[in-house]
Amino acid sequence: MTPFGRPAAVSLSFAATSFYATHSVFSDPGDMAPLYAGLPRGPARLARIVRDLVIHRVEGELFGHTHPTDRLHNDAESRYVDDILRILVARNGAPLTEGRDPGDRFVGICRDFALQHVSLLRHAGVPARLRSGFADYFGTTGFHADHVVTEYWDEQRGWLLADAQLADPAVTAHWPVDFDPMDVPRSRFLVAGEAWRAIREDGADETRFGLHGPEDGPFFGERFVAGNIRLDLAALNKVETLLWDVWGADDGEPGTALPAGVRELYDRVAPVVSGEVSFDAVRDVFAEEEGLRTPSTVTCYAPFNGTSSVTLR
Repeated sequence: MTPFGRPAAVSLSFAATSFYATHSVFSDPGDMAPLYAGLPRGPARLARIVRDLVIHRVEGELFGHTHPTDRLHNDAESRYVDDILRILVARNGAPLTEGRDPGDRFVGICRDFALQHVSLLRHAGVPARLRSGFADYFGTTGFHADHVVTEYWDEQRGWLLADAQLADPAVTAHWPVDFDPMDVPRSRFLVAGEAWRAIREDGADETRFGLHGPEDGPFFGERFVAGNIRLDLAALNKVETLLWDVWGADDGEPGTALPAGVRELYDRVAPVVSGEVSFDAVRDVFAEEEGLRTPSTVTCYAPFNGTSSVTLR
């Protein structure tokens, strides 16, 4: 504590500050940047702006709305914020501070809420990054659901997790959320490396981590968690791909066991992306591990539009 009773400030290295407070190719609004003029700087206010611009694919009923099929299938295939903003402006040209009706919103997933939030924070000079992992506050008790949130730098407390998808009280009332969405407890959202370690080191049930449980398909368990580590490591390096972009060590059939060598790779990498993340360590691992580093071309397993090979910007 300081002599005046306030918490002592924490620090972030100059290199990390510069890196996370500037845009990636994914978060850069590009020629749509004038839309950001005059926006607030605070994470909570920016999260509410995002919440009123984006609607999740599965939230139609919650908002009394039916998504048009083309938007349901295609909006969330937008990798880059400038493309997301173009879609929004085409539907409603009002300033971003004016909340959209559900029919004018971008139809996305958790990654789109987080990426847009990170984009606004970085534009305001706030270090921010995406984190991929598993939340326990959606649906079934004891299940950790595939999710993406924002991690932003608070000058008094350090890195905090924020969930822009929860920034509307009507949404938090629908889920068992008893915390501030701008300060998600780390016990309620396990970053991917910590989920892997819970399974591998602590004996947690792998069937309780995934897009859904084993009764609904193959997207759960060790292979799925490993894929989230790959995505999380990439995001920590400001490569914020679609969640269904796959490359390298994870290019295997969903639901199949990971080869022993791949499991050992994730055993080594999981601690690097857990807890107090070392900026230098995540940069080094991403540069050194060919099986995890994002190539220029990835395989996209789009949920509605099929499999394709995509060259990133």
